[in-house]
Amino acid sequence: MKLSLSVRVAEKFRAKREANLTLEQLAILATRHGYKALCMRASQIGTHSRPEEITAARTLLDHYQLPVSMLTGDFPIPENSEQGPDALRNITPYLDLAEQLGAPLLRVCLKTDEDIPWARRASDEAAERNLRLAHQCHTRSLFEEIDRSLEVLKSIDRSNFGLIYEPANLELCAQPYGLQTIRRFAPYIFNVYLQNQVLNPAGPDTLDTWCRGPVPFRQIPLWEDGGIDFPPLIDALAAISYQGHITIHQASAELGIDAAIRESARHLKSFSASN
Repeated sequence: MKLSLSVRVAEKFRAKREANLTLEQLAILATRHGYKALCMRASQIGTHSRPEEITAARTLLDHYQLPVSMLTGDFPIPENSEQGPDALRNITPYLDLAEQLGAPLLRVCLKTDEDIPWARRASDEAAERNLRLAHQCHTRSLFEEIDRSLEVLKSIDRSNFGLIYEPANLELCAQPYGLQTIRRFAPYIFNVYLQNQVLNPAGPDTLDTWCRGPVPFRQIPLWEDGGIDFPPLIDALAAISYQGHITIHQASAELGIDAAIRESARHLKSFSASN
């Protein structure tokens, strides 16, 4: 199992622009607990970062032998705001940053059919640099529901444009997320995000969806029972011969970052035959 740690672990669930740990602190913890890569977000390094900050980040990651599994280069993309797709219309700075950090994959955002031609163009430009783009299974996007996601992927029709499989968002949208879904998505899965939750009418959090309206839930630690059933998903990914990273994408600033990094890795490795 190629475990990747998203720097989201140091962000609050609702606040994605500030980190509670430095990049070096995250790198130390990731290395200590057996992660093989970091998934970079703009709370640490993004297209807004100064050249010297980018150089320092790459030097630090090389020192800890932690490659960047994927880059999310700005804040609107993870915030899934109306400005999220803007990166597709000017992808060059994001590709530049990916090359500087050695990231082979970039996360992007599509919200309307008008974004599809721009995704094709951005993919073509990325292909010139041997880079790939991917969209997360995500609420309030063209990748909420399985059938629509596949339609969009086929419409984009670029071998370097794929999917970040993420079961929690699929569950919020009342979509099955098990073996059959993984098989349908198999040709397109470039990355895997894992976070945990319990759907609960009295849950403290609510996310809006286009397909079923507001959905209340409670975020829980990755290792807590009662939420997403991870072992069958790891088995299903193995069944399709998935070779990419499995990324801990849980926002854990409120849960205790050190424990979240340690226990998430321990939990996933405990049922992985290839740990």
